[in-house]
Amino acid sequence: MNHVTIIGSINLDTTLRVKEMAKPGETIHAIEHFTAGGGKGANQGVASKRSGAKTSFIGAVGNDAAGNVMLELLEGEEIDVAHVKTIDNESTGQAFITVDESGENSIMIYAGANNHVTNELASSCQSVIESSDFLIAQFESATTGTIEAFKLAKNSNVKTILNPAPAVKNISSELLALTDVIIPNETETELITGIELTDDESIKKAAEALHDLGIEMVIITLGSRGAYYDYKEQSGFVSAYKVKAVDTTAAGDTFIGALASKLKQDFSNIEEAIDYGNKASSLTVQRYGAQPSIPFEHEIKETY
Repeated sequence: MNHVTIIGSINLDTTLRVKEMAKPGETIHAIEHFTAGGGKGANQGVASKRSGAKTSFIGAVGNDAAGNVMLELLEGEEIDVAHVKTIDNESTGQAFITVDESGENSIMIYAGANNHVTNELASSCQSVIESSDFLIAQFESATTGTIEAFKLAKNSNVKTILNPAPAVKNISSELLALTDVIIPNETETELITGIELTDDESIKKAAEALHDLGIEMVIITLGSRGAYYDYKEQSGFVSAYKVKAVDTTAAGDTFIGALASKLKQDFSNIEEAIDYGNKASSLTVQRYGAQPSIPFEHEIKETY
């Protein structure tokens, strides 16, 4: 069983389902409104745990109702939240999501307590990081904490996985040097590399550009096409599963968490792990919400 630790965001999501996205200046009626657990980090943790990994979390919530809800949700998943700090006089992270009838979404986030995932917090979590097989991070929490956590991981031969989302153009070179695996989507890849992904050749060129930043393993998620991976002498496309998507929220997070639950530290089963991640995310997009949509391992096995 892998031990996966996540350092990152915890958000309470508010979702509005609409027929079509509102245009600037337009007021529209929503079809449905609901709240659910979210945050890229928390989603990845739930995906990891539901696929059988021992899962620990490093993060922060506010001393408020939303924070209590999120801690209860994560504890209910049997995720180790001993390293989730409660911040007084700060709000728990929030995400406001609009989903249209085609399943596409638009997301606005308020970081709140996620900005308190500092290097001091990461340093205090040395023991749990050192006991992990993989450490996953994203860009919805303070980067200083991620860099410190990745340093501790590298010193203990723990594999680091960076999900560079939300997309940013200039990523810390120090963070990249500490990253073993980077998992961007198409938009994030184009922003980081400056290469537009139009065909197989441009995808391979972008992967090479990411390697040039000092990263050992590159996995580019390609939506309905699946994913492309490039590692040493191995590379290739792993196909997605064709389904009717109703909500793409948390699809990428599910892929990453599920993959990390199955990936071997020497990456020897990379195609198998990516395929498992594709199976998991194919179920996620057929359901509404972030964490409520993330499948359990038995569901994935029963479906495929």
